[in-house]
Amino acid sequence: MNATPAKPTTVDEYLATFEGEPAERLAAVRAAIHEVLPDAEEKLRYDIPAVAIQGRYWLHFAGWKKHIGLYPVPHTEGELEERIAPWRAAKDTVNLPYSKPLPLDLVRDIARLVVDLRGGD
Repeated sequence: MNATPAKPTTVDEYLATFEGEPAERLAAVRAAIHEVLPDAEEKLRYDIPAVAIQGRYWLHFAGWKKHIGLYPVPHTEGELEERIAPWRAAKDTVNLPYSKPLPLDLVRDIARLVVDLRGGD
């Protein structure tokens, strides 16, 4: 008998593994990304949720013990980078700690940035 729970195979299954505030925050991040990318393909990549931009480039989001991560978040210039900078945890990683208000406007702007850098509409 296998006591190990089945690994999620869809974004919905992945999100169902979270409860309470982390689950609510992940759902809000997912919704914010889809506001900007309503027709984006969504699936698990590297065992975390991701959306395809123009069918090939992926923006990933994942829940962790103390934060939600967004990857990869490219560096940009000006005001947007100034807004992103306090949330950067690594070169192309943004962490959104559960202990801070969730910056959904920033999540939407990051999704737009990725589209713009990939030559999207």
